[in-house]
This record gives sequence, structure tokens and C-alpha cells, in this order.
Amino acid sequence: MDCKASSRTTYTPRRHGAGNPMNTRINSPATLRKASKYLTTADPAMAALIARIGPCRLQVQQDSDLFLSLARSIIFQQLHGKAAETIYQRTCALFPRSEQFTAKDIKRATEEKLRSAGLSRNKQLALRDLAAKVLDGSLPAMEDLHDLDNEDIITTLTTVRGIGRWTVEMLLMFRLGRPDVLPVDDLGVRKGFMLMQGHSDMPTPKALKLHGEIWAPYRTVASWYLWRATDTFTTAD
Repeated sequence: MDCKASSRTTYTPRRHGAGNPMNTRINSPATLRKASKYLTTADPAMAALIARIGPCRLQVQQDSDLFLSLARSIIFQQLHGKAAETIYQRTCALFPRSEQFTAKDIKRATEEKLRSAGLSRNKQLALRDLAAKVLDGSLPAMEDLHDLDNEDIITTLTTVRGIGRWTVEMLLMFRLGRPDVLPVDDLGVRKGFMLMQGHSDMPTPKALKLHGEIWAPYRTVASWYLWRATDTFTTAD
């Protein structure tokens, strides 16, 4: 059983109002169809890719707890899925009484205890920094993120040790369902663009960002198709 986390903060977000387009989420098949139709019109190469792959099946898994979501991201960094899941579950098992994985649990745990789950020193330091920032109110609660712009969220969350821009972009896309995120440093997205365009070299992040402007405001869906391109194309195509 996956462990759960619970945390509350005193973070006060800079709210942008209920009408802010940043509050839009990819939360229905109709929204995904609308995005795909827009991309088909905006970019002929993307249109061909969409026709080849079919309907977008991007899934958003909403988490209610920011601490657990980021803690899981830290644990999974630089590890293959099965190994990372094993360490994650071992970390959860360190706290059997409450059956919860909380910021207070990490704060109170000794280095030896965390190491017994397979957590490296760097990951322990990152988890402790995350826990400290959650407990002192430096970070928002998950529900507060819905009122913040993408860049505001990235700026805030990357203050945590071990949390970089890419990690927050994944949270924006797959936890918050933000429709207009393009992770230009992601190798899979860059390779997918290369294959879609029939190029022999991957684009630079700067070049991908420039081209990707035509996909706004649905760059998240465009990214999903570029990831799928790596499974669909071969370099011989």
C-alpha cells in the first residue's frame, strides 16, 4: 500500500483570480480533443504526428499533498522505476505506526534510519530541506498552486534542494494538469521533435522553445505527442 502524506503550511500565495487562464486544466477528453485540433491547425508536422499516433491519452493524477509529491520525485531521481519504487516503499515502511509519510517523519528520522531504506546522503539532505520548508510555511499547499502562474510555481519550488525546473514542470503537467508547459530540456521531447521533423540532430532547448511558441496554449499536449514520437518512429523512417 502506498503511504500517504499530510501537511499544512502558512504560505500566502499571490493570487491571480478565478478568471486567470493559468487555472485552466487538462481534465477531460473534450479538452484534449480541442488541444489536438488546435495543434493540427497550427503546425503541419505536428498534424502528421497526431494523425500517426491518434488521440491524446495524457492522464493527470491529482495529488492533494505537495510534500509527498515532491518527496516521491526526489526519491525517484536518477533511478529506474522498479528500483526507485522499492526505495520509496521502504521509506514508507519506516513509519508503520501512523501509516503516513509526513514532513515531521522526515525531520525526526535519523540518518541511519533513512539510509536503511536505501536513501543516499544527497537524497536525505533534499528530503530534509523539503520537510523543513513545508513545516516552516515556506512552501504553499497543493491547493494554493492552482492560483499561481507556472513560473511562480517553478521559482517557489526550485528553492528546495534537489528540485529543479524539470521536476516542477512534470508536476505542472501531470499533477496540476497545466495545458501550456514545454519542458525544453527533456531529452525525450527533444528527440521526439527531431524525429517529427525528420532531422538528424536534436534541437537545442532554445530552438525548441522558439518553435514551440506556435503550439501555445497547448504545449503540454504537444510535449505528450513528442514523447510518443520516440516510441512510434525509428531513425530509419
